[in-house]
Amino acid sequence: MAAGLAAAALLGGAGVAVTAPAAYAEPSSYRFDFGNGPVEHGYTGVGATDAYSPETRYGFNTPEHMANVSAKGAGAGSDAVRFLQFGTKSANTFNVDLKEGLYKVTVTLGDTSRASIAAEGVFQEMNLTGNGATASFEIPITDGQLNLLVTEGKVGTSFTLSSLEVDKVSRHPEMDPTIWVGGDSTVASYYPLENSIQGGWGQMLPQYVDPAAFDIRNMATGGQIARGFRNDGQLEAILQYIKPCDLFLLEMGINDTAAKNATTEAEFKEIMRDMVRQVAATGATPVLVTPQGRATDFVDGVHTSVNRWYRNSTVALAEEEGVHLVDLNVLASAYFTEIGPDATLALFMTGDTLHPNRAGASELARLVAEDLSRQDL
Repeated sequence: MAAGLAAAALLGGAGVAVTAPAAYAEPSSYRFDFGNGPVEHGYTGVGATDAYSPETRYGFNTPEHMANVSAKGAGAGSDAVRFLQFGTKSANTFNVDLKEGLYKVTVTLGDTSRASIAAEGVFQEMNLTGNGATASFEIPITDGQLNLLVTEGKVGTSFTLSSLEVDKVSRHPEMDPTIWVGGDSTVASYYPLENSIQGGWGQMLPQYVDPAAFDIRNMATGGQIARGFRNDGQLEAILQYIKPCDLFLLEMGINDTAAKNATTEAEFKEIMRDMVRQVAATGATPVLVTPQGRATDFVDGVHTSVNRWYRNSTVALAEEEGVHLVDLNVLASAYFTEIGPDATLALFMTGDTLHPNRAGASELARLVAEDLSRQDL
């Protein structure tokens, strides 16, 4: 009998034809519109009280901890649900039954100032900002269900979800080769991703990387320090998925040197060493990256900031551990010297000599990508 038939005619006793029940054809894609407003065409509406059931194969695990809210977007973005309980380990998730495989997940938030996306108990996308912020990521599903929620990005703000799209990429739950990025506000992503005014070089890196060779997952966040990246969930997420063909770019030091973070240079170096070793143990390739200097670090027309932000310890650590180094501090200074003080200042946010704008982040990403290529990475 040909495989794939929805029903099969079977010959029973006395020659009676018996029809087997149709097999359930599990969808390979979903479109969910959250909230209690009108449902966008082509989407399935889901309200805060819709509990998961095996019959629908989707719903909230604990709907008593959800609420319907309005949102300022259009279409599916005109309303949302709010997570009243949250945290990467929270059971207050939206669940979707999925066959084993690799899926692309696209999340659009409601009115949220800053929030992160978690799934399968770890962070997936960090610190989405602005109402209606959208991000996509690929995730392997091996246990038959996606468990997703919106969680901490900024304490005290609401964490909302307007829409969710889930598309099957492959039957095999294996992520493509990936460049994982860790860092601070000079590396982080800013929203909307396509036309933000501010930028981080991790956000702009995909334009310099062949998408057929690597995906990019930027886990950098503003204000981050090495201890926080290691202990507060970002490294945990990377270690859950990273594999031998992947790269891990780690830039830290700017905030570690701030007195309020109470991290000595010796402590910083050992925390960075621990992360490098944990990633190397997976078979992936760790790459240390030094932070660029300030726009105003010019003396007699030459830009230099080699003694800033624990750079010397990062350089020494790369040599001690035998790992690759992208010395963006020196590379950026050479570029800034070449273009001059005025052109350099134009690459940073207005009135801000530390944080690059979109154009500046793009140039920093180019320098990182060129040096990775130079090192055959």
